[in-house]
Amino acid sequence: MNATPKQTTTQTADLHDFQGKVIDASRNQPVLVDFWADWCAPCHAIAPHLQRVMEEMADEIRLVKVEVDEGENMKLAGKYKLRGFPTIMLFAGGEEVARFAGNRASPWIRDWLQQHLRR
Repeated sequence: MNATPKQTTTQTADLHDFQGKVIDASRNQPVLVDFWADWCAPCHAIAPHLQRVMEEMADEIRLVKVEVDEGENMKLAGKYKLRGFPTIMLFAGGEEVARFAGNRASPWIRDWLQQHLRR
């Protein structure tokens, strides 16, 4: 019998609601933030891998996507000193606990998350 993957809802955030959807929310449950851009091929390549991992870990973590070219979102990229996209950041307890940049496969992302969630 195959386990049915859990449905996950990916949220989006912007400069004005980032505090509530990411920082404040991470005090209750870890939040993975995908800083991405529509013109960025690696950003599109990592998206299905992130979704796959989120389906497996839906009870443990939540995904929020920030499109850096929308509105004033580039200010968030500046605040967190992002050098390239995609940049994936893990927040827990109201703070950044880890990050990586570039495309990665599902097993790598899963291992990375498990390593940092055990802290």
